[in-house]
Amino acid sequence: QVHLMESGGGSVQAGGSLRLSCAASGNTYSSYCMGWFRQAPGKEREAVGLIYSGGDVTYVADSVKGRFTISQDNSKSTVYLQMNSLKPEDAAMYYCAAHFRSRITCSGAAAYFDSWGQGTQVTVHS
Repeated sequence: QVHLMESGGGSVQAGGSLRLSCAASGNTYSSYCMGWFRQAPGKEREAVGLIYSGGDVTYVADSVKGRFTISQDNSKSTVYLQMNSLKPEDAAMYYCAAHFRSRITCSGAAAYFDSWGQGTQVTVHS
């Protein structure tokens, strides 16, 4: 089992920025899909951004394009979500997730993911 630990959430004013971090440990593999989902009250969990293996970004939600950036550090043990120009509608619990299926399934469907972090709360005030 892969263990995922998120950090970096908080409360900010609209237009502000946050950077979320997800550190992976445990039984990892060289081929993987890893990234971020979010879920707001009354809404379904949705993918935000995903990276496959060596850093190929395979998915970015239309709602965050141009504002959020998913990236990976040089050690490939940590994935980040840089969140700029935050809007009230971005407020949600943000979850790190991972799986070791094929690249094709690194496409935003939550059902493919096996490992989940506990979540980090992002609140945006208007």
